[in-house]
Amino acid sequence: MTSDEANRLAVTRFLNYQAGGRAVTINVPNVAGGLVITASVDYRTHTGYGVVRGTGRDTSSDGLIQWTPTTVLVHPMADPPAVVPASPPASGWHSRPLLTSGMTLDSALAIVLELGSDRPDNAALLPQNGATWVGQEQVRGHRTDIMSGPRAQADSGADVPGGDTSTSTSQTVRYWIGSDGTMYRVEADIASAPEPVVFDFDTQAYVPVQPLPGATPAP
Repeated sequence: MTSDEANRLAVTRFLNYQAGGRAVTINVPNVAGGLVITASVDYRTHTGYGVVRGTGRDTSSDGLIQWTPTTVLVHPMADPPAVVPASPPASGWHSRPLLTSGMTLDSALAIVLELGSDRPDNAALLPQNGATWVGQEQVRGHRTDIMSGPRAQADSGADVPGGDTSTSTSQTVRYWIGSDGTMYRVEADIASAPEPVVFDFDTQAYVPVQPLPGATPAP
């Protein structure tokens, strides 16, 4: 990994935070088919808001979803919209804790919140901790470098650089990063998933996230 590549990996989560929020599509695989979450993530408040659609036989989770690092709120819908409404429904939400292990959906929700940070990571430490350059690929017209994040600590669930990833149970994270450090795609291996979870950014317009009662944003 060159110093330029390390510098771009070090700032990629900080650029998400600087942007305030990013639009993202999350593909969560499972043995029944999988889930696709079309969402917006506010990296200042660490809050996500999106539409969940099941693929294959897994349609029981269809509806709207909003989440923080500790709470998941779901609004079941038989025929959810293609994109989230700008103003969330005022009622019909069901709240539960975000599970810290054993549930692929919650692991994916935790990981995407961790893809923003209020400061850059230490570029000098990333290669020392195992970060590597993997290759290059075009992502929606953008030339990107694929980089693998540093290996996790033994007591940590994932290897998002510099982040507290104890809830995400991910073993390997790969980043598709543009020439200016912009994050365009992330893949994360999660123990409970048969295939990597894929996070694709800028797949639709960003919808500002309006917090719901009972979903307290992170400070």
